[in-house]
Amino acid sequence: MFGSHLSISGSMLNALDEAVGLGLDTVQLFTKNQQQWKAKPLDPGLVRDWNARIAELGWKDRTVSHASYLINLASPDDELWRKSIDLMTDEIERCESLGIPFLVHHPGAFTTSDRESGLKRIAAAYRELFERTVGFHTISCLENTVGGGSTLGREFEELAALRGMIAEATGQPMRVGFCFDTCHAHSGGYDLSSPVTAAAVFEQWDRVVGLEHLRVLHMNDSKTPFNSHRDRHEHIGLGSIGVRGFAAVLGVRGGGGSAFAGVPKIMETPKGKDANGVPWDTINLGTLRECLSGATVKAPKTEPARKPVRTTAAAPKKGGPRKKKRKPAGKTKSAKRAIRRKA
Repeated sequence: MFGSHLSISGSMLNALDEAVGLGLDTVQLFTKNQQQWKAKPLDPGLVRDWNARIAELGWKDRTVSHASYLINLASPDDELWRKSIDLMTDEIERCESLGIPFLVHHPGAFTTSDRESGLKRIAAAYRELFERTVGFHTISCLENTVGGGSTLGREFEELAALRGMIAEATGQPMRVGFCFDTCHAHSGGYDLSSPVTAAAVFEQWDRVVGLEHLRVLHMNDSKTPFNSHRDRHEHIGLGSIGVRGFAAVLGVRGGGGSAFAGVPKIMETPKGKDANGVPWDTINLGTLRECLSGATVKAPKTEPARKPVRTTAAAPKKGGPRKKKRKPAGKTKSAKRAIRRKA
């Protein structure tokens, strides 16, 4: 179940069509302009067409939305905190209308307060969010981060504690899960680059957080080294995780089979095309499927685009070759010297 984060430019339905064209099994998207605090309500016609297309594709219970990056439920600033709750409410309501089961968001940053205060603010925000959306089925998925500064959600223990605080505040633990981002984990200090280290990471996750609570996987390689605490996504196999790491992640076992068989695996890798005009989503998808097959996988090539080779002689310039102009008589150097002698 592989997907990619795709653009909703023009219409959300375009993202579905693009996903199908790329050979994907699901999709992640924003349900609105993620850089705006306010958005127009969803058009009922769009909701109807979206749900009909999802049913046609058989993608019910597998699509993913990512909440706006403006949201900071850990903020000590009351105005920003309240705006974040309002925007998160809208995000949940939009997902519910569209039948999108998973809403991914970053826990937040405590900025001028402290870590414990930030975690309490998130739990308090969720108390209000779930009171506003009683009976909803959308699962909020806390995403692990690379850490750094006042950002919350790097350590597994902190994520587990946060879910526990939200469950206690709301009484609805079934509405809270996790999104595991491979780049964030690796750059945040959890080594995924080899079968041994990747297995150890997920054993730790299962022990501390629980594999059953992992609802979405973000499949991203890392441009920066292990434990760099920098969030820079790279194409699958071309970063510091590498193809061996992704083969190990996809091979994690749990519950008598593959731990992530029913989990949407979303690529947030760079867009564009390679030197041959092949979309990078297609290349990354192929690499992941090879990793899943258990075969020996090579990292994709990144040859630069070749300049076209001229196969015919250059056409002559209009009017044919230029003739060298001859200086008029009396203007050559010898003529000038003769004039001076006569003078």
